Amino acid sequence: MRLNKYISHNTKYSRREADRLIEAGEVTLNKTPLQDFAYEVQEEDRIFVKGTLLREKSNELTIIVYNKPKGVLVTKKDDRGRATIYHKLPGKFRHFVPVGRLDYASEGLLLLTDNIEVATALMESRLDRTYNLKIDKPITKEMTEAMQEGLVLDDARAGAHEKSKIYSMEFAPFAQYEIRAEGKNFTKLRVTITEGKNRELRRFFAHFDAKVLDLKRVAFGGIELNNLPTNKTRFFSRKEYDDVHQFMKRKKANALAEVKNRANAQKQEEENKKQKEFKAKRPHKKD
Repeated sequence: MRLNKYISHNTKYSRREADRLIEAGEVTLNKTPLQDFAYEVQEEDRIFVKGTLLREKSNELTIIVYNKPKGVLVTKKDDRGRATIYHKLPGKFRHFVPVGRLDYASEGLLLLTDNIEVATALMESRLDRTYNLKIDKPITKEMTEAMQEGLVLDDARAGAHEKSKIYSMEFAPFAQYEIRAEGKNFTKLRVTITEGKNRELRRFFAHFDAKVLDLKRVAFGGIELNNLPTNKTRFFSRKEYDDVHQFMKRKKANALAEVKNRANAQKQEEENKKQKEFKAKRPHKKD
């Protein structure tokens, strides 16, 4: 795990604050100052912050569903003093990490957990994400085709945050979409995508000069928001925990199989190379 992420997960500090501590020499590895921002923390490492040994949090798993309101950031601290989810959440959840993000103007289902391995696995997965959204114009044939076939943009800055450094973007075909209401100046849709890219839906519709007026996530990987009130939380049900445990088992099994397949492919490649070299050295029979 990257150093600033490790510090953020196991302390009260945000990643930005962790970077400042690293730069100031307040972070040490086995009592030696560690100022390599790209350092990957190893299992046997003893990381100290301001002289205090960091202790990894328990691997026990707790996951909550939070109905994030609009006008709240998914981050630990904001330099501009805007409200974050950690201002809204009960104190007992302030060390939890979010599974992905919802932007400032978006609302709805946000998963948070005390297990960073699970958070990362869910965030990087291709599990379904379902949203209710409203755009400021009728649906066009071009939008429909792009939802069905996908879209590649060399310039995807429209719809992005003004400070975003992500310019190009590839949009996979939507898993599902449904037009729920349509008028002269608006369309309401429910869409399901399998990615969690930065402002993906806002960028997608902005390419067609359509502004997303409302955006609410209502489901993630089969976990549904249902009637959970805004700014309220609930714990996972036993079935939802069972589903996550099964998901993690499959992920680890797939990762192990991939490692074995690569090793076998490399072994076969080396064997083929030896056979080729042996044939090249073998003397040719004369006629």
